[in-house]
Amino acid sequence: MLEKFLPRIEFDSYEDFKKNYKVNIPNGFNFGYDIVDAWAEAEPEKRALVWCDDHGNEKTFTFTDISKMSNQVANMFASKGFKKGDVVMLILRRRWEYWVAAVGLMKLGVIIIPGTLQLTKKDIAYRANAADIKAFICVNDAYVMEQMELARPEASCIQEIYVTNENKEGWLNFDEEFAKYPDTFKRPTGQEATTNTDIMQIYFTSGTTGMPKMVCHNYNHPLGHIVTAKYWQQVQENKLHMSVSDSGWAKFGWGKIYGQWICGATIFAYDMDRFHANNLLAMIEKYKLTTFCAPPTMYRFMLQEDVASYDLSSVQHWATAGEPLNPEVFNRWEELTGHKIASGFGQTEGTVLIANFPWFEAKPGTLGKLSPIYDIHLMNTDGGECVQGEEGEICICGLRENPPVGLFVGYYRNPELTEEALGSGVYNLKDVAWEDTDGYYWFVGRHDDVIKCSGYRIGPFEVESALIEHPAVVECAITAAPDPIRGQVVKATVVLAKGYEPSEELIKELQNHVKHATAPYKYPRIVEFVDELPKTLGGKIKRAQIRQEDMNKKQN
Repeated sequence: MLEKFLPRIEFDSYEDFKKNYKVNIPNGFNFGYDIVDAWAEAEPEKRALVWCDDHGNEKTFTFTDISKMSNQVANMFASKGFKKGDVVMLILRRRWEYWVAAVGLMKLGVIIIPGTLQLTKKDIAYRANAADIKAFICVNDAYVMEQMELARPEASCIQEIYVTNENKEGWLNFDEEFAKYPDTFKRPTGQEATTNTDIMQIYFTSGTTGMPKMVCHNYNHPLGHIVTAKYWQQVQENKLHMSVSDSGWAKFGWGKIYGQWICGATIFAYDMDRFHANNLLAMIEKYKLTTFCAPPTMYRFMLQEDVASYDLSSVQHWATAGEPLNPEVFNRWEELTGHKIASGFGQTEGTVLIANFPWFEAKPGTLGKLSPIYDIHLMNTDGGECVQGEEGEICICGLRENPPVGLFVGYYRNPELTEEALGSGVYNLKDVAWEDTDGYYWFVGRHDDVIKCSGYRIGPFEVESALIEHPAVVECAITAAPDPIRGQVVKATVVLAKGYEPSEELIKELQNHVKHATAPYKYPRIVEFVDELPKTLGGKIKRAQIRQEDMNKKQN
């Protein structure tokens, strides 16, 4: 399959990869037809998805299964008058129905919006009205269904609501409904056919401040994830790959559908009710996964368990993304499994931008090196390009001359914000990093997260990494707290490991630990212990919320 899209698949070195990697984009590319249906035609019994949950349920789907059921979904929505450009939201957690629904909607040209099951009535109504969502397909979850029912009167655009495998008044049973329709669907032509530049998918970003933005990806977007899947996650054809993500997030697109299926890998989906590190470790062992990707937080919590008691030897490649991986976690995981964790970095707005690729060793604490499909530069505060060792904001350049496959194409129904972000031909991520002499990139923090204390600039990630080395710390967030003399001081908000209790003695111990692990001026002058850190629905730490709460305390 990859031969259809890549003039070259194998490369001799990272430099060769960076210089010569190219993607051929077929005219009218549609993931539903050109990947799912193409695999079904070429290898009818090829496994696409192995799905299980916490209740003993398990299903295996071939590409033929996904092709036929997605055709039924397309027929169902077409019969109800849905057409190219209409919008449907999927709140399906990790249910197998997500793959079937998403592929069917792509075939029809209906825009997909993934949603997390943590959305409230207000969130759902806002999204429905902002994007003119005509239908919702929801998981059979009491909270999700309650919030959906509460939101519906405030969003007149909603025509139908579906629930998976459940008969409930006011709802359509999604599984029963689509099963009524034929499993063949003729690819649309003319005006009804999708084009490369049509919007395929919208993500509502879960930003730490303000209302979520609607990030638009077109039908070329899945092809950008070949780099994500093959060269960073290193998935293998016909082998099981797992990325731990709810379907409501861009990480699902990164790791559980697009690049993986283009590469012919089998996706493993564990529809867990709640995350328990021991259960996840047991699933890796039971199903003998080959490649695995999870956020750093999950690795940290798995390390609280007896990892050595699980047989994880089937996993040939471990990866992580979502937030930078602390060196302590990197080193401990390698000691226990014999494999390094390959970090990847990016945003909802794109595919993997910086990552650890096969031609060089992963270096603890780094993001890796640049993806070949983006023209990425670090820019300093004067607008010039940074030299090695100089901190700067990560920018994707050359958007007018060579728009990269995989990057978002704008914000839905917001031309002003689109022009602000992309109009100059340079997209600034507002993330600060620096490049070392070996070409590795080191993450400093979000532009707004960098701390300015007594004339020093302090990146939160370095201090967090130092704290994580201490056995008492499971998670932490480093932020700037207001100070009348220094302007700002470093504050650590800490989640303690099992067996540790807050105390003044422990605060001193943690402060001294940081003084010895990094430059002494970076130590946290304030340490606060909490049960959990505030996070976005996507799992990223809300440092802005911590700063705002500290500011409010000062004012009161």
